[in-house]
Amino acid sequence: MTSRKYKSYTLRNYKKIKQLTVISEEDYKAIEVVGNVLPFKTNNYVIEELIDWDNYRNDPIFHLTFPQREMLKEEHYKTVENALQDGLSGDDLFKICNNIRVELNPHPAGQQCLNVPMYKNERMNGVQHKYRETVLFFPTSGQTCHAYCTFCFRWPQFVGDKRLKFAGKESRDLAHYLIEHQEVTDLLFTGGDPMTMNYKVFRKYLDPILKVIDKTNIQTIRIGTKSLSFWPYRFTSADDAQDMLGLFKTIVNKGLNLAIMAHFNHPVELSTTVVKDAIKNIIATGAQIRTQSPIFKHINDDPDVWAEMWRKQVNLNCIPYYMFMARDTGAKDYFELPIVQAYDIFREAYSKVSGICRTVRGPSMSCTPGKIMISGIAELNGEKVFALRFIQGRNPDWVAMPFFAKYDEEASWMSDLKPAFSDKFFFEDQMEEIYNQKYSDCEEDKFE
Repeated sequence: MTSRKYKSYTLRNYKKIKQLTVISEEDYKAIEVVGNVLPFKTNNYVIEELIDWDNYRNDPIFHLTFPQREMLKEEHYKTVENALQDGLSGDDLFKICNNIRVELNPHPAGQQCLNVPMYKNERMNGVQHKYRETVLFFPTSGQTCHAYCTFCFRWPQFVGDKRLKFAGKESRDLAHYLIEHQEVTDLLFTGGDPMTMNYKVFRKYLDPILKVIDKTNIQTIRIGTKSLSFWPYRFTSADDAQDMLGLFKTIVNKGLNLAIMAHFNHPVELSTTVVKDAIKNIIATGAQIRTQSPIFKHINDDPDVWAEMWRKQVNLNCIPYYMFMARDTGAKDYFELPIVQAYDIFREAYSKVSGICRTVRGPSMSCTPGKIMISGIAELNGEKVFALRFIQGRNPDWVAMPFFAKYDEEASWMSDLKPAFSDKFFFEDQMEEIYNQKYSDCEEDKFE
């Protein structure tokens, strides 16, 4: 099996990229300017096997992994550009960039305030418990990725500011929390990317959970990862690939459902021999692979792209799971699509595939009240409206409840929508109560 030595490229060594690619001086400069505000990291697999350098300006993976000038507002770009020209560095440059970051909604949807649970009267840093059945854990050692997506809604994890970062140093308290909260059936390891950890480190986080698993109600362990797209050698020829795959088998043999939540944003990520081998190796352990992606301009705003991606995933025995709207953070203005356009793309793509591919749900907005799906566009009582419903909600009673918003061709997020037929959405009063009970001093927007 082909082996590959991993080589990463960040702002520290980005000048080497110039020797490997045909990037223009203008685009090369954008890497440095934008990369000082939003995190930048890529690797040799992405550069050598995924990007079409003959047409890189239109290449979806180039936009997915390389900073573009338009990802910052012009005034922000000029501020950083001038700072670099003036020779600023270190804390002085970091302060300028951080002032820009705080304007980019670094923690949307109540992540820092509303999602963090309490244990023994203390906040559980590195843990989120937004939905009744599911707990998220952010292991400290997994707070990086093999490459960074330019759209990533968790970009604050990677910019070097501890105030913006989620991280849990160990999982013993989490194990006790799960014992006390029998309503939790699903534990999601996320980040960053847990699969950047080696086998021994990941096992140290997992073992305390497995030791008490019979005392909990955990039925599914999920691992959120982009490694199949950005470094599939992790599951084929890495030094500890077989150990990690063996650990997957151990989880499955304990009677647990192991779900690899794989992020594929474009069909090209499914095209290499090594990713196909990696998928086969994971599925052979008894784990399942579910796939998800946001819908974006410059990357996958085409129904044929989505239909091809879903078909390829199913043909590789993966399960299409979610289409998300671009979250309201970071470079959202560069990527976002109006809800109307996203729904039209989803519906057309959905109509092009067989029923076996139609496990996918979307377009969905992961906002403060929950995951809200656009079910359709309809005309009721002579008024054109969006039909919406909760896939997940902070209050489980909201799930699957239909409700309606006024039709708006410009709206791209829940906060842009206005209720149809009433003054408030049905959940707003309850959301206000949840907000006030949880963290009355939370500065994040209540309903975005």
